[in-house]
Amino acid sequence: MKTTNQTEEETKTSNEAPDDAGTAQKKVSPAGRIVFLIITALCFVYLYYRLNGAAAREDLSLVAYMTQVFSNVAWVPWLGLMIAYSLFYFFVDTLVVTRALNWFVANIKYKDILPIRASAYIISIFNEQIGKGAMAYYLNKRDQIPGWEVGSVMLFIMFCEVFYLLVWASIGYMFGGSGLPEAFSLMPAISAGAAIFFVIWLLYFQGKILPNNTFRQRRILDAFRQAKLKHYLMFLLLRSPALLAAVIVYSIALNLFGVNASFMELLPYLPVIFFAAAVPTPMRAAAITFWVILFPENEGQMAAFGFVQHNFFILFNAVIGLIFWRRAQRELFN
Repeated sequence: MKTTNQTEEETKTSNEAPDDAGTAQKKVSPAGRIVFLIITALCFVYLYYRLNGAAAREDLSLVAYMTQVFSNVAWVPWLGLMIAYSLFYFFVDTLVVTRALNWFVANIKYKDILPIRASAYIISIFNEQIGKGAMAYYLNKRDQIPGWEVGSVMLFIMFCEVFYLLVWASIGYMFGGSGLPEAFSLMPAISAGAAIFFVIWLLYFQGKILPNNTFRQRRILDAFRQAKLKHYLMFLLLRSPALLAAVIVYSIALNLFGVNASFMELLPYLPVIFFAAAVPTPMRAAAITFWVILFPENEGQMAAFGFVQHNFFILFNAVIGLIFWRRAQRELFN
């Protein structure tokens, strides 16, 4: 967290620097939209091909096949499991946001971040990044914190989330490397490259590499200038319970869908699937596609599982947001 002198000094600097707060909110270019449309189309074509093939092997129509798959799910225990996990994730997620804001911006209490994080889930149904922007707006309106400061913390969180998923994917590979699909053979090279990049990144923002370069002085990168190695390690420590809980929950949930999957089998898979879930495709089609690819012998169950698992999680988080919505309205508009 900044001292008064640091804040005054950075205020002087920021008045001279261009406004970078909007850089994190740039619109997707037409080329980007086309890429996402192509990815979406490929996912749906692949899923149709695989599911139609599975239905044909059972001598059923696609609709009848998927109806059979859904009718065999143990829905009541699955629902209880997912509600418990979604609430646990919400509390961990809020803790991570609270600590990051405490490190780099202001000393805000956990209970005061709960309505902010919850309300942002509603907007995140449509776009996760806009949801993070909504948090910046909320803190600016309620606590008069400049939007670029919150935006900087959100960038720090997004950066750390990529690396924490890579860390757990690497750990999963170490324990299950021989039994993983061929594509996972790239993990050692990816992990080594990511580690080298992280060290360079850390040294750059400490001013030990390219000391005269001014890119690091952009306001939107303020959290990275303040961040020490301990902050990245603390992020990993605080965020990891959510992933480990997800591995346990998803392995149990898969069994409720009729698919056997152990904790160690899912540990390397789930970070990769969460990367795919971050791709903005309708109904999390990219994540569903990865479930089918990674479990090729259970196409129907995996497509159904991926669809309900990811979309229920998003929608239930929005319900959590609605619970806090009255407080959010009161704090924002009264």
